[in-house]
Amino acid sequence: MKYKVTLNGKVYEVEVEKGTAILTDEYEAAMPVAAPVAAAPAAVAAPAAAPAAAAAPVAVGAGEPVNAPLPGIVVNVKVSAGQAVKKGDVLVIIEAMKMENEVLAPRDGTVSQVVAAKGANVETGAPLVVLA
Repeated sequence: MKYKVTLNGKVYEVEVEKGTAILTDEYEAAMPVAAPVAAAPAAVAAPAAAPAAAAAPVAVGAGEPVNAPLPGIVVNVKVSAGQAVKKGDVLVIIEAMKMENEVLAPRDGTVSQVVAAKGANVETGAPLVVLA
């Protein structure tokens, strides 16, 4: 069977046959053209809201930061500053798309700083914990 899949503005034509998929064609997706809108009488514009202030970056101390592997919400911080950890110990749990993802210690060390807080939204690459 042949399928057309649009992903990030590109259309992929894929042929699937007994568990294998073969890309047969790739091209830019045609963007829909908006219909012209009749000019409405000019209305008094409301003042624009001030843009929200960006969250201030958190200062990360000396050591090796352990960064978030994916964006999500911190649901649990399993360590505290000064705590010794072994490679593979759970440091932080991040919820993303209804799944809880454990962030593990990449090496043995001591937690010198906990950057993430329970309930915080984090982006990919955001520092969570700093190991000394």
